[in-house]
Amino acid sequence: MAGPQPKHPNDPGSSSHPSSGTPPKHPNDKDPSSGTPPKQFLLLDGIPILVHSLRAFAAVTRVTAIYVAVRKPEVERAETEIAEYGFGGRVHVVEGGDNRQESVVHALAAVPAEADDIVLVHDAVRPLIDVATIDRTIDAVAEFGAAIVGLPAVDTIKQVERTAHGALITATIPREFIVLAQTPQGFRFGLLQKAMAEATADGFLGTDEASVVERAGMQVAVVHGSQVNLKITQPGDLELAEFYLRQRAR
Repeated sequence: MAGPQPKHPNDPGSSSHPSSGTPPKHPNDKDPSSGTPPKQFLLLDGIPILVHSLRAFAAVTRVTAIYVAVRKPEVERAETEIAEYGFGGRVHVVEGGDNRQESVVHALAAVPAEADDIVLVHDAVRPLIDVATIDRTIDAVAEFGAAIVGLPAVDTIKQVERTAHGALITATIPREFIVLAQTPQGFRFGLLQKAMAEATADGFLGTDEASVVERAGMQVAVVHGSQVNLKITQPGDLELAEFYLRQRAR
């Protein structure tokens, strides 16, 4: 690809985290403040989920640097695991914020990028992202300025009105108009930084980076995603990810 190479702020999302100042714990230890383990540190096939995600991006030659945004109590633990798995100086840890958008803003502030550079934002708890999809996303950003990975809807989509007893259907949305947003989501650095600054100034909190860029009036392309690129959020997701890993290894 002609031009500057992509950087990668890696956002682990709103996962729970260990108390500040405690020594690093086993990745599947629970956070005493919430009773649940930090999802990005869970073991998948014996390796932390975060490390699976980092390995995928580190395998892409056009990704020149990776920035991991974690909450302050998680910084030491993230740095320890990154060093343990031998990523060297290519992966950097930055202190994130109270939500995804704040974490991305903090990561962007740490990235020494030019306006035309490409940045990719990825949920660290999508550990099965593959190199080919990352490369296609970079290509799409180079062409359109902004692109996300998205999965076409296969179920019938209903628009509803919430009621005291649940919901009432108000419309059926044609599936050809729907994609389920995944990550990575990629943008020209200057475009994303400007859109984030405007959103912060206006008090707007987007559900993902694309929603912030869309709000700024920019078009965002879609790269075909995969069910394998799942996000570890619900009970059973880890087992499903392990199944996909076994299938990939065959």
